[in-house]
Amino acid sequence: MRIGGVLNLLGKLLIVLSLMLLTPVPFSIYFRDSMIPVFFTCSTLGLGIGAALVLIFLPEKELQFKDGFAIVAFSWLFLALLGALPYYISGYIPSFIDAFFESMSGFTTTGSTILSNIEVLPKSLLFWRSMTHWLGGMGIIVLTLAILPLLGIGGMQLFQAEVPGPTKDRLTPRIQDTARILWSVYFLMTAAETGLLMLGGVNFFDALTHAFGTLATGGFSNYNASIAHYQSTYVQMVIVVFMFLAGANFSLHYMALKGNLGTYWKNEEFRFYVYILGTATLLIFAANHINRIYSDTALNFRDTLFQATSIMTTTGFGTADFDKWPPFARLLLVTLMFIGGCAGSTGGGIKVVRCLLFFKYARSQLHRMVHPRQVETIKLGKIRVAQDVMIAILSFFAIYIAVFITASLIVTALGVDIVTGPSAVIATLNNIGPGLHLVGPTQNYGHLPPLAKLVLVFCMLAGRLELYTLAIFFVPGFWKMTRAPRLRWNPRRLNNG
Repeated sequence: MRIGGVLNLLGKLLIVLSLMLLTPVPFSIYFRDSMIPVFFTCSTLGLGIGAALVLIFLPEKELQFKDGFAIVAFSWLFLALLGALPYYISGYIPSFIDAFFESMSGFTTTGSTILSNIEVLPKSLLFWRSMTHWLGGMGIIVLTLAILPLLGIGGMQLFQAEVPGPTKDRLTPRIQDTARILWSVYFLMTAAETGLLMLGGVNFFDALTHAFGTLATGGFSNYNASIAHYQSTYVQMVIVVFMFLAGANFSLHYMALKGNLGTYWKNEEFRFYVYILGTATLLIFAANHINRIYSDTALNFRDTLFQATSIMTTTGFGTADFDKWPPFARLLLVTLMFIGGCAGSTGGGIKVVRCLLFFKYARSQLHRMVHPRQVETIKLGKIRVAQDVMIAILSFFAIYIAVFITASLIVTALGVDIVTGPSAVIATLNNIGPGLHLVGPTQNYGHLPPLAKLVLVFCMLAGRLELYTLAIFFVPGFWKMTRAPRLRWNPRRLNNG
């Protein structure tokens, strides 16, 4: 690993985010919430650290895959630390661990919060809170690749380490062009949802921030009651549509915008995504109806559809307290938490395509037991799935189970009950937000022990970066052949002079 090159690029990424820290300033001016000095202070601090790293360490002409993993992992960690400063310096979140938790939850699009009263925050700070979602949704590295040609070297390494899914869709030969296309589609869909919400009577600020949370599948809302605040069927249905789209592969949206609408249903992962979500919605609706949770059938269906879509796409918005639903409905929602969205989406979770290929692999093994001489090829659509992809998927499941069990044991060992603890791990590892019981849709994470919050922060980052990007740091061989940083000046030459 080339330490100098990694630190140089981290400095450039810090500079980019430091400039993003100024985006809430116009809202602070408009709403007169006295937050301007806070954002300028945080931005200046980030610019100083970033510039220092760029000026001290020389860039590398060529990056290896290990460098890409290091840059992505450390950039998300450092940017979350920088993003926590507005909460902490303003005093609205006096504990830095809590501020770090809120920031990491935003950037990883988890949506878990330590805040018990969201509505007391200044508007500009609420905007920054939602902005972290939007930046993290498509990916900070992907954004930087799109706008800064200086990251052209090693771009594919960074892209592969950050973009979710077992395979990475390159829409163009140049990775920078692919990044620009993805962000263009992301921006267009955000603008479209903002406009549609405003047509439903939502003011511009709320429409924009909720569009950020929807397209990033994040779930931060400006209101304690989340989307239930609006009591509007139109608003709920607009958000359902865009949550569903955000949970699908963005390369499909690009093809559809080019006029190929049939590309959706031709995609086997998308069809499986629709089948799972549709079946789960009908089963939860039936369970609520049988247990007479709702007296209004239309309201039952609307809330069920919204919550099932919100949970499966790992958005985490709420219109109902699903912790009061029947056990069958809650267990089904937990199952959807594990599955998550499609590969290439902004959703978290294991991903639909991994689950689909895992079931196909299990079925092929059963067939082989009955017909030992039969050779069966696993395909996704009409494309044969390479053996190394299947091995990577099986390895992912193994690492996923290990992280889930370990994190759950640590959290419960700290005194958190057996429902709250594991569900908090599920909610953060899959980047969903609300869990069950004491971290349910009407609760928050503020009451958890500090160490438990740090464990959950690790789960958020591990889930967003698809486990491998962090797990590789625990492999001893990763740290071999680490090269000392190259500085822009030679200390020996200075001493001799």
